[in-house]
Amino acid sequence: MFAADQLVKNWVVDHLVEGQTVPVWGEFLRWHFVRNPGAAFSFATGSTWIFTILAAVVVIVILWQIRRLKSVPWGLFLGLLLGGVLGNLTDRLTREPGFPQGHVIDFISTPWMWLGFPEAIYNIADIAIVSGMLLFVAISLLGVHIDGRPRERSGEPEIAETSPGEDSRGAA
Repeated sequence: MFAADQLVKNWVVDHLVEGQTVPVWGEFLRWHFVRNPGAAFSFATGSTWIFTILAAVVVIVILWQIRRLKSVPWGLFLGLLLGGVLGNLTDRLTREPGFPQGHVIDFISTPWMWLGFPEAIYNIADIAIVSGMLLFVAISLLGVHIDGRPRERSGEPEIAETSPGEDSRGAA
């Protein structure tokens, strides 16, 4: 996700005119290159450095959690989130106006999706983050554990692991 995001953003900067709309599939999909100094919907545009710090913290937490990872759904979630956060964090660290307040490159416009709300313009990293968060909700609701443990069923007591010669209370 990170590589795809950065490659496409570099293409956008090199080939599209900032602020110009280019129809791809009519009103269904358009390219519209903007530099976003804030969060989603250009929220908190004067606080770019805060988003840089938060993104760095998220990356550290994900890297810390990977050591416990034994679940494919959790691996997919963490991969999507890490790729998306790193994509936008890279923009904040390397793009104009400069470290650590760079503007995120947004370019995907789908006006039909917003149902009367102001149009959102986003990028591949944003898609990865939103997809990852939807997956997080699903795996949380399903009770999938990051360490691969099976889901506990309601009404059944959790069975503690015991070593040979011990009962479930830990007594020999």
